[in-house]
Amino acid sequence: MKTRRIHKITMPWLAVALGLCLVTSAVLAQQDKLDELNQQTMKLRQEGKYAEATRIVEQALDVAEKTFGPDSADVAFSLNDLALLYMRQGKYADAEALLKRALAIWEKTRGPDYPSVATVLSDLALLYMSQGKYADAEPLLRRSLAIREKTRGPDDPDVATVLSKLADLYKAQRKYSEAEPLYKQSLAIWEKTRGPDDPDVAFSLNGLALLYMSQGKYADAEPLLKRSLAIREKTRGPDDPSVAAVLSNLADLYKAQRKYSEAEPLYKQSAAIYKSKLGSFDSALATVLRNLADVYRTQRKYSEAEPLYKRSAAIRERIRGPDDTSVATVISDLADLYTALGRYSEAEPLYKRSLAIWEKTRGPDDPGVATALSDLALLYVSQEKYADAEALLKRSLAIREKTRGPDDPAVAYCLKNLAALYTKTGKQEEASKLEERAQKIKSQSGSR
Repeated sequence: MKTRRIHKITMPWLAVALGLCLVTSAVLAQQDKLDELNQQTMKLRQEGKYAEATRIVEQALDVAEKTFGPDSADVAFSLNDLALLYMRQGKYADAEALLKRALAIWEKTRGPDYPSVATVLSDLALLYMSQGKYADAEPLLRRSLAIREKTRGPDDPDVATVLSKLADLYKAQRKYSEAEPLYKQSLAIWEKTRGPDDPDVAFSLNGLALLYMSQGKYADAEPLLKRSLAIREKTRGPDDPSVAAVLSNLADLYKAQRKYSEAEPLYKQSAAIYKSKLGSFDSALATVLRNLADVYRTQRKYSEAEPLYKRSAAIRERIRGPDDTSVATVISDLADLYTALGRYSEAEPLYKRSLAIWEKTRGPDDPGVATALSDLALLYVSQEKYADAEALLKRSLAIREKTRGPDDPAVAYCLKNLAALYTKTGKQEEASKLEERAQKIKSQSGSR
């Protein structure tokens, strides 16, 4: 009797135990599947196959939501991964929604100072930076930096990473005096924690070099780029995409100094590495092709430049879609080429399309819109369509003054273009006033 009672009491617990084992096994199986999908994603991203990687991450997100619930860490990680892939493809609105959802999950489940909160804040800031929304990006990076310093200490590599991104933000806004100490602080942390030959040291050297290049300090930039290149070749091998990136930057340095014979082979070497390692449709390859085309166009090698511009534009359209600003930039370059050749009927629709993209994606008062307006205006000047040109140049000037202030070098550029137009149309008094103001701005800013 006693045995039967024990048996009756034990059986329900045995059933529960068996059920728990089955549930645990199912969860473990799904976790294994999730790990496998994440490995596939990593491989595809390294190969530059972003569309395929996106499909895998979307599948991983579905598995994570069904297995662990909508507020789980696995879901937050998948949301972040998917957002980064959308960013690479120019799907900014979709990326923003995913990052905000991931941020909400981490803040709800782990608190506002959890390290993953800092990661998502940084990624969201990068999204805004890619769209020129610098005012939205800065407080996110500041908050991310505060979390990193609080949880990891001031000399942690994660702090160095955020410092570098904050420096990138200031560089993009031409706040060079604010950017430089951040780049140097980031570099010091990497050298202290990882040693002088670490790949992240190379990354920081590259960032500081690009800052110097932005200011025309080419002599300061060159040794930094060469040291960065040596580190990457030593640690990653001569055919790694990170090597291609530095080769491209070094070529940019020489191009800026009109050392075209030195720039050209570096661009070609960089392009060959990207194509070999990342395929024929990578965004970095598109950038190198565009810059190589610039080298040829500047030397009036138009037949060599034209196919490179077209290929660069095709890659960017395939990756980011037809309305991305990176596409607008390249087709504007192609229009410049056609203008130089006197092929105005081919140049005009490209300039107009570029302008339409900037207005659609950034709004009517973005600096990119101002540049596009000036480009189209100069085409009209070439065709002696002075009334059309004047209206565009005035609008471009107004945007520059509004976004950069009345004493910015970009304003001086607009003033000189408008002055040249007035000179052509006999309005010499107005032209002289604009020239005088442009020269005053240049003198104040140290421009040459």
